Amino acid sequence: MGNKYFGEGFTLRIITIIVFMSLLIGGVVFSVYLFLVAKSFYVQILAVLFAILSILSGFFNFSASVSYYRSYFYEKYLAAIKMKLKKPKVWPSVAIVMPVYNESPAIVKSTFKSLFKMRYPKEKLTYYVLDDSTKPEIANEVKNFAEKNSIRYIHRGNRKGLKAGAFNNMLKHSKEEFIAIFDYDEKLINRNFLFDLMPYFADEKLSYVQTEKACRNTNNLFSDSVNLIDAFFFKFIEPARAFNNTAIFAGSCGVIRKSVLDTVGGFPEYVVEDTFFSFESDVRNYKSLYVPRVYAVGDPIRSFTALAKQQWRYNYGDTQFIGYFIKNNKKGRLTPLSNMDYITHGLGFNYISVILILFTILSIFLTFSSLPFENITIAQLLNGSFIPNYFEYFGAMALIMALLTPVILTKIYFNSAKKGLMLFIINFGLVFVRAGAAFAALFKMNPAAKWSRYIATTQNRFIYALSNSIAELSFSGVIIIFGLIALLTNHASGGPWLVWYGSMYLFTFILLYKYG
Repeated sequence: MGNKYFGEGFTLRIITIIVFMSLLIGGVVFSVYLFLVAKSFYVQILAVLFAILSILSGFFNFSASVSYYRSYFYEKYLAAIKMKLKKPKVWPSVAIVMPVYNESPAIVKSTFKSLFKMRYPKEKLTYYVLDDSTKPEIANEVKNFAEKNSIRYIHRGNRKGLKAGAFNNMLKHSKEEFIAIFDYDEKLINRNFLFDLMPYFADEKLSYVQTEKACRNTNNLFSDSVNLIDAFFFKFIEPARAFNNTAIFAGSCGVIRKSVLDTVGGFPEYVVEDTFFSFESDVRNYKSLYVPRVYAVGDPIRSFTALAKQQWRYNYGDTQFIGYFIKNNKKGRLTPLSNMDYITHGLGFNYISVILILFTILSIFLTFSSLPFENITIAQLLNGSFIPNYFEYFGAMALIMALLTPVILTKIYFNSAKKGLMLFIINFGLVFVRAGAAFAALFKMNPAAKWSRYIATTQNRFIYALSNSIAELSFSGVIIIFGLIALLTNHASGGPWLVWYGSMYLFTFILLYKYG
């Protein structure tokens, strides 16, 4: 290993690991404190519950540390693969596919025009638009454009299987050896997409290649902060997963070998078909690869409503995947690291959100228990007999680090503490959305998010925000009231803790009001 691995980039990864491990240690040590001071069976139960939640959240912090560390070495790993690549003697045929569903025809046309500029033998390319639009005026306009530009137009009378169903229907008509997928708004910015990726498929066991997905920056704090959610995944999580052959096919900006799709029976018809396909490919001993380079950029998310609906779909699908993973994970086929990758991906933000809500509720019981929360002076800190009470402050450390972690990481990697703070606000604003999606999937409810029909115009945006954040506002009000009661009854540390927690659940209303 060369000295370069101990340069600035490696140091930043170590700092990142320290940040995540501080979160883990803070929660676990505070759990130890609760056990040490528990004087009743009731408090012991609270201590056990807090320890369970701390261990569960600590698992995610540990897995994040592993990913950030391993991602640093991926560039060298990929470079070794690229050195062996050779230009194919005969370029294989490729279907360039775009699924659409009531999207703006103008954007669809613009995206196709960028894809027409792809550098590749023209006789080897076939363009497809999979139109599931239910609005006749949109479907007709897309169809007319397709006919004028030699694009194969496939329209279904129903949306059975959603996006996966559209792909599987297309597979019946496609003869191409490979399928390259782009979303309707992903404009090609690097015309060498296929020339760069197809040589990797000289390895006949390679199932798919995924590239880095990105959206255009807008100089809008909200949209650019939302972009960082994907940026963190594609810059750190996906490379680490690629080491374990568990790089997720992310639905677009990638290429799939069609024979593998045929082997696995097409895309599994779930809300997040790409994750399910990635897993099916892996358990059949196919390989996958991630190329950390942006070839196309999509439109940014501009409203909190659009983000919430996207996150509902992702977390609903990820929760479905956990059950699918448990049922279809054949014993001994995957390594322990691979299993950890799929578990953390399936649980992800949805169960972290559930844990956060449970932490908040548990904090009420802890605050009003007989635990000796107290202020400790500097003189007492120097007295060894007060060591058990020091542990109380690890709870505060965990709380503070939960806020500082996104701020620190975005400052380190994206040079913007402001976006990190906005990212924290956004993630807290999505807690009930993500948790709700998880429960909806568990109880097999409708995968579509339920939102008020009010249009978020300037005149009624207060009503719109209020009607779509009733659960969060109610929960916030209850927590803040308990916090104020705690302050009035001299719970000097528990009171501010509850008020702080409760205030953060107001972020949903604030984001809806400000960003629609």
